[in-house]
Amino acid sequence: MIDIKGKRIIVTGCASGIGAETTKLLRELGAYVIGVDRNETSNADEFHQVDLSDKSSIDQLVNDLPTGAQGLANIAGLPPTAPPELVIQVNFLGLKYLTESLIPKLEDGASIVNLASLAGFEWAASVPQIQAAEQLDFADVASFVKEQKIDQEQSRSYFFSKEAVIAWTLKNRWTWRDRGIRMNCVSPGPVETPILKDFLETMGTRAEEDMAVMDRAGRPSDIAPVMAFMLSDASVWFRGANLPLDGGMSSHILASMNEL
Repeated sequence: MIDIKGKRIIVTGCASGIGAETTKLLRELGAYVIGVDRNETSNADEFHQVDLSDKSSIDQLVNDLPTGAQGLANIAGLPPTAPPELVIQVNFLGLKYLTESLIPKLEDGASIVNLASLAGFEWAASVPQIQAAEQLDFADVASFVKEQKIDQEQSRSYFFSKEAVIAWTLKNRWTWRDRGIRMNCVSPGPVETPILKDFLETMGTRAEEDMAVMDRAGRPSDIAPVMAFMLSDASVWFRGANLPLDGGMSSHILASMNEL
């Protein structure tokens, strides 16, 4: 059983999809959920309306939150059909900036869980591009997108944002270990959420081929328990892990790559 009763957990993207399902499950397990989303909702114990593409909006949230949260679930995200600048700002830059800003307010021993994606599977091939984004600021995203030619392929902004999240999580596996704060990520495959249609439309034939070898798309209820587990004390020895949660898709890709 996942023991998370009494913990204060911050969940971004709490209004819909995986974020809403995670919020629901955490509350059922006895956690106090501080919900964060650009869309208003009443499903959390406490709600803050925030635009994660806006640095000042994140600053206001951090200022408003009290100290003592024991978990942060970074779930909010935009689909590949959104403008490339916004996708990178919300899916990567906003996530990173919020997390780093909240570290002083998190309790010792807190767990940070970033929702990445199977789309970030080939992150190692993008290391130069990821390194170029290490000091990226919100105001510089538009020029970065053009310089890196991210705007030349519609889905590239989404793939890059998830690759960057995975790499950033790995790199910071021990950054806050003096306080016992750990950070990991979970990488779902295609999941039945409001952005699945956008994702499939953008990916076209590639998505159809991927879905053809799966028994079904995932559901938010498949992802939420793993998020809850990673936020619980049962996951204390996970450090910088990237957990594939994709119905076997990543295993299929690896087996195919290695002719198994």
